Amino acid sequence: MTAAREPSRVPVAEATGLSKRYGATVALHEARITVLPGETHALVGRNGAGKSTLVSLLTGLQKPDAGALAFHGEPAPAFGDTAAWRSRVACVHQRSTVLPDLTVTENVFLGRQSPSPLRPIRWRELHRRAGELLAAYGVDVDPTRRAGDLTVEQRQFVEIARALSLGSAFVILDEPTAKLDARGIERLFGKVRELRRQGVAFLFISHHLREVYELCDRVTVYRDARHVVTAPVSELGRSALVEAMTGEPESAAARNRTASVRTPGRALLSVDGLTLPGAYRDLSFTVRAGEVVGLAGSASSGAVRAGETVAGLHRAGSGRIEVAGRAVRGGDVPAALEAGIGLVPEDRHLQGLVTGRSVAENATLTVRGRLGPFGTVLPSRSREFTERMIEDLDIAAPGPGTPVAALSGGNQQKVVVARALATDPRVLVAIRPANGVDVRSKEFLLGRIGRAADEGGAALIVSDELDDLRVCDRVVVMFHGRVVAGFAGGWSDGQLVAAMEGMAGPREEER
Repeated sequence: MTAAREPSRVPVAEATGLSKRYGATVALHEARITVLPGETHALVGRNGAGKSTLVSLLTGLQKPDAGALAFHGEPAPAFGDTAAWRSRVACVHQRSTVLPDLTVTENVFLGRQSPSPLRPIRWRELHRRAGELLAAYGVDVDPTRRAGDLTVEQRQFVEIARALSLGSAFVILDEPTAKLDARGIERLFGKVRELRRQGVAFLFISHHLREVYELCDRVTVYRDARHVVTAPVSELGRSALVEAMTGEPESAAARNRTASVRTPGRALLSVDGLTLPGAYRDLSFTVRAGEVVGLAGSASSGAVRAGETVAGLHRAGSGRIEVAGRAVRGGDVPAALEAGIGLVPEDRHLQGLVTGRSVAENATLTVRGRLGPFGTVLPSRSREFTERMIEDLDIAAPGPGTPVAALSGGNQQKVVVARALATDPRVLVAIRPANGVDVRSKEFLLGRIGRAADEGGAALIVSDELDDLRVCDRVVVMFHGRVVAGFAGGWSDGQLVAAMEGMAGPREEER
């Protein structure tokens, strides 16, 4: 980690005194950051701390109200000079910019298929280069394939390959691991370390503090739109880092969070012999009233597809799903909702939000029929209903009419969870529910999901994140489409990770 010990070198990127307002909202106030050649510099902070605003300024998407930006000691390009900004900084944005209707190759080389508008595009060469870029991450996909047909993880690597193929000496990675499993994260980190040895610098934004300590040289903390501290990672312990992010000491409860002691009742969700060709086969498990069950597995395990099938997004080839003893018609979202199944989807941007609509419109999509007579929606009922959910989920929004796109990532996720809970579901299926949210928001969301079980419902948390799974009463593990292990409470990290990686642990008896 030599980068942190050589501060005299000219920074690849430097921001000083940056301020940005959006109306009455202060998004950044005299913020600063310095990224040195060959270092991986972490930027952390709670949702709404100003991280996304900084990214928009560093990439030229927004213009600061005050302050200065420099790259390699030279002032930043003029606002609007897209080509000049791209030559100085590449970015993997938190929200996917992959265009689903274009091919993999078209996405990787978007806007630069040919060195000159007068020269024809050499598609065969571009397909070959795209395949090689993705192969470097162990991703084997046909470059001519439509991007919309890829998995979430594959789309993420298409985005990463596009950013790194630009050849910039400064790359911003904004929550790059949020959609990757353990193997994908390992491949990405290996590539980052390789490029860092070649002098490329990275700004790494993540809510996973373990990744910060594993990958990064230095860390900068923002809180309430302001710079709080910059320090070598090796000199800032986890408790001190969390305290800098939140402004208060890390609680013992946050450090030692475990599932509540619950007494399960009758089976609310029963999955029997479920098979979806190409994803999973002969899947069986139950979730009882008052119980939170984890369905754990990597991206290739089939766990996400299984959770989505329970919620009606896919029709299984065989098998049966029951809620409270009654069969649920497969591949039918309205039927799943009618049966009492709520869903927090994996990707809030693609599956969970209508970004052009308000908090109220998003949060009440599943309960429109309750907000007025004869299919109408009364504004007063919609507002009252949404205000209750804003209070219940602690959503930081000025009001129900606030555009959901104006919220931070954590508060957007709370809107998605609010909508899933709006129907008072018997069974809540939550797929990576704390994906891309800060430490405290994660704790709150997982606690709220647990409360649904405490109140007599059942919850199924589909995730490969250990923090998500710690709130579960028991965990069912999938590997390559099959259930390979089950754990009651008290499992160790090593046991669960080994099972998710195919080294099966003990099976618990079905209850």
